[in-house]
Amino acid sequence: MASDLEETLAFQPRFDANGLIPAIVTDAGDGTVLMFAFMNAEALRLSQKTGLAHFWSRSRQSLWKKGETSGETLRIVEILTDCDQDVLQVKVAPQGRGLACHTGRRSCFYRRVDGGTLSLF
Repeated sequence: MASDLEETLAFQPRFDANGLIPAIVTDAGDGTVLMFAFMNAEALRLSQKTGLAHFWSRSRQSLWKKGETSGETLRIVEILTDCDQDVLQVKVAPQGRGLACHTGRRSCFYRRVDGGTLSLF
């Protein structure tokens, strides 16, 4: 039986103990997974307000707008949440050259795990 949280139409994001919620970022056009990041409440608020993806950097301990320096911004098409509202899927239209990864690739997921080794695809 579904819980109230699973059936509500009220957006009630469940942030973890560090105030973060995982965000899976996908291309709204073809569904490709582009990147994974975390959002805090402020990043989520700014993303919704501006229509551009913002995240929380755990390593820098700071808020960042994706593509602010590179021009590779992510325009939000829609945000989905899972059944218990503790993960987000952010569907985006990549701007600039369409390179979501800081390595200059379209996706951060460009290596396949094959046993104990990695291969590019």
